Amino acid sequence: MAPIQRITRLIIIAFFGAIMFVTRVFVPPPIDKMLIVVDAVLLAISALFLKTGGATAVATVGGILAGLWLPTFLPFSLIFTIIYGLMVDFFFIILRIKATRLGVPQKRLMAAMALSTLAIAVVSYYIFSYYPNVNYVTSLSLAFIPRNDVLNMLVVFMGTATGAVAGYAASYLWNKYLRNIAQ
Repeated sequence: MAPIQRITRLIIIAFFGAIMFVTRVFVPPPIDKMLIVVDAVLLAISALFLKTGGATAVATVGGILAGLWLPTFLPFSLIFTIIYGLMVDFFFIILRIKATRLGVPQKRLMAAMALSTLAIAVVSYYIFSYYPNVNYVTSLSLAFIPRNDVLNMLVVFMGTATGAVAGYAASYLWNKYLRNIAQ
């Protein structure tokens, strides 16, 4: 990899990670939860630009920055964002999504983002609603989500819908504007 490519890669990772940090820390709840679509678009575009491991690298930087700002949440912030980035990269590999100058397959990108966003939504919801009595978790004085069938269905629906919307937005941005600047 040429030096300029390494610098470009680092700039993308730092910039996208910083945007994820801002959407997680400086936006008040519950609006910050709705901005998961911004994180998903950034992870999808980083996976397209940076190829293998791009989403994981961006998610790691975003998680570290958010965790440093709010040290109480560092383990959760870091673990969940890394898992999310790994899932995005995993589904890009499984669904064979490749960024080319001709574009990116929209339906496969939407499916990859819907599956990864659904998975992280279910995992994080499950952890915070089904394991509230774990001592190391309750010592952090987190507000846990009560179990509820309507909320269960809402998490599944919104995780899938948010991911699909993010996949559509990322494919649109890539196919319309970004494919020509990719190397």
